[in-house]
Amino acid sequence: MASITTGIYRHYKGNLYFVYSVARHSESEQSLVVYRCLYGRYDLWVRPLDMFTGTVDVNGEPVPRFSFVRSVNLEEQTDLLTLTSTPSITQ
Repeated sequence: MASITTGIYRHYKGNLYFVYSVARHSESEQSLVVYRCLYGRYDLWVRPLDMFTGTVDVNGEPVPRFSFVRSVNLEEQTDLLTLTSTPSITQ
């Protein structure tokens, strides 16, 4: 299975996300990135790995959809796994 570094990522539009891991679809075995918004309702999302690591067109230029910001320590990971309120994540 493909892998991705656990940590904080910035979407090309500016918001921050926490990437947990890569999961596998139960039927197709497609690799899916499992990640959480670090704003709003802190929803959990999945996105195909190739889309997550791919590029998007911004003003005619390809830019990464998500860019790695930093890794997180074990305490931060635990907090992010049980997130119910605003996280104390620094950029």
